Amino acid sequence: MAYARTELPLNGERETGADVRTQNVMAAVAIANVVKSSFGPIGLDKMLVDEIGDVTITNDGATILKLLEVEHPAAKVLVELADLQDKEVGDGTTTVVILAAELLKYGNELILQKIHPSSVISGFRLAMQEAVNFIRKIVVHTDGLGRNVLEQAAATCISSKVIGGVDSEHFSKLAVDAMLRVKRIVNGKAKYPVDGVVVLKAFGKSSKESVLIDGVAVNCTIASEQMPKHKENCRVALLDFSLMKEKMRPGVQLVLTDPTEIEKCQDQEMAIIVRRIQMVIESGANVVFVSGGLDDMCAKYFVEKNIVVVRRVSTGDLRRIAKATGATVVESLVNLEGIESFEQSNLGKCGTFDQERIADNELIVLRGCGDGASATILLRGANTSMLDEMARSLHDALCVLRRVLESNTVSVGGGAADVALSVHLSEYATTLEGREQLAVQAFADALCVIPKVLAQNAAKDATELLAQMKTKHYAAQKKEEKCYIGLDLINGKVRDNLEAGVVEPAVSKVKCIKFATEAAITILRIDDMIKLNPEPQPQRGQDY
Repeated sequence: MAYARTELPLNGERETGADVRTQNVMAAVAIANVVKSSFGPIGLDKMLVDEIGDVTITNDGATILKLLEVEHPAAKVLVELADLQDKEVGDGTTTVVILAAELLKYGNELILQKIHPSSVISGFRLAMQEAVNFIRKIVVHTDGLGRNVLEQAAATCISSKVIGGVDSEHFSKLAVDAMLRVKRIVNGKAKYPVDGVVVLKAFGKSSKESVLIDGVAVNCTIASEQMPKHKENCRVALLDFSLMKEKMRPGVQLVLTDPTEIEKCQDQEMAIIVRRIQMVIESGANVVFVSGGLDDMCAKYFVEKNIVVVRRVSTGDLRRIAKATGATVVESLVNLEGIESFEQSNLGKCGTFDQERIADNELIVLRGCGDGASATILLRGANTSMLDEMARSLHDALCVLRRVLESNTVSVGGGAADVALSVHLSEYATTLEGREQLAVQAFADALCVIPKVLAQNAAKDATELLAQMKTKHYAAQKKEEKCYIGLDLINGKVRDNLEAGVVEPAVSKVKCIKFATEAAITILRIDDMIKLNPEPQPQRGQDY
């Protein structure tokens, strides 16, 4: 198909032909090449410097692509694809981008060989459906495997991160303990919300001295040094407003003819806040969290009653404390009848309240919460870049554990599932008639890019290792046996990765194949691009 450019009656240009598709594929492949070298347990890191000089060092695919200022419309599809995979699964963002780019490359080659795009797209859809069905046959159910498989899944996820290597066992145990503590039963099903685990960062010590705090930790301090730093049998009140002297709002004017009335107005302003404080005290609360401020005059009333007040608590932290303690976040003391009141039913309960010193910071820690569905991981590290990357890595591990716990299935990593799919789809392609057979075979070949890149990044012979894996998987599938042979990137050979503990959530592999296929199809369908010209901006001194 010839390349053509047409001037539109609109303010823009229209480009049609095979070159448009080729340009889109090249842009997508360029994006994949950016993250390709960071893939796998021996992948390298990227340093990203933004326009104001902030430095980010990471090998997380979603973070890298998010910080890139991508302008090409087809390349933006892959950036959005990585973001979607990150939200749905939390891991596998680099995998999905590399696979989508490889599918585009093979699909474009078929189209250049005069295979119609509709035939290629139809073949890719057939291959995707067959691949998803085959994955469900080779998954490993975790029901009888216990905690060990959870630690293996977490260790596999963080093996390529800054907290991998010698520290991977420590952090995988931290992640598993944290996720098991935030278990909740919703409509008879167990749920493991990742946002129930809070990650706090503190400078100093080594990363291996990161700890799990059993309870809710908040990066705040008590309002007055005269308040106790330890409390037991706590009754917690959560107030999403300030406890400060009431002042008239801006724009409100009060005209007084008698100067003595000024003092009465000031006394009334103070009386309003004192009345509110008395309501909280009379409810029986002995620990109060306030999202706004607390002035010294108001703090005096709480100090006299030996009540602890923590001020400037974020709304998100208030919500977490509410979930853990069973308290209600009160946004206003005014009820539906217009009368101010504070009910005892708004209070929550926890075992102990402590203010603890970590490095140069003070933390508020609530332990023994009634719900128990809360945990805090305190990360220690040398600098901001390291702590940020540790937090991103740990978040990925928590997302992976949530998927494993909720689905109870894992697939074998290290390229084992990808090669098994490739061998199966190559066999499946021979059963098809028509041009879709070529597209299914191309899909099977594209899946081999995952073990290839893994081996190349580990400086191993990718061709030799891939040939060995294909031979073993082909022999096993002929006997209708399950085969879990994958890559051992440390020793440069193949092994049974299920025994080695290299596992990932089965849903991650399914989502990866589905998302990559849909993204590739979206770009391959494009053969026409209309680009509008930007409207000319008036120069300085000119009228519009």
